[in-house]
Amino acid sequence: MKSKFKKLVKEILKLSIILIITMNIISYFKSTQLNKENLAINEFKLLENSKYTIKDNKPLVIHFWATWCPICKIEAFNIQKLSKDYNVITIAAQSGTNEDIKKYMKENNVDFKVVNDKDGYYSKKFNIEVFPTTLIYNDKKVLKFSEVGYTSTLGLYLRVWYSKLF
Repeated sequence: MKSKFKKLVKEILKLSIILIITMNIISYFKSTQLNKENLAINEFKLLENSKYTIKDNKPLVIHFWATWCPICKIEAFNIQKLSKDYNVITIAAQSGTNEDIKKYMKENNVDFKVVNDKDGYYSKKFNIEVFPTTLIYNDKKVLKFSEVGYTSTLGLYLRVWYSKLF
């Protein structure tokens, strides 16, 4: 019985490693299609009808998501946690009205900063075709990472930390 359990654990680990590698390869190729031009932070208008204020000398994370995206719902906790420590702007793509997004956020217990991309303007501007997509800029607002698909909390923190090094 013990050897069967060990064998099962090994197989799960192998499958997990293959899955992680495959997801990273897909993410890499998808991220090469993104628009990597500098962005004007002051153009983002938040749900609260206010402008986003950047905390100086901190990296910036821009996270594209949608209320209809099941992976985005799973990843929301990771973004919520990151938003407490860093500059995070999330862009809700084609997710309905401001009230729809606020309701979704309340139901999912998140309160990060959101821009309603009702007509897909920002998604088109950045060539975002897959949700979620996360862009990580260093403190000088130079794009350092782009991640397509799910990213763990640890993965996000490591990428933000690494972006501060260069």
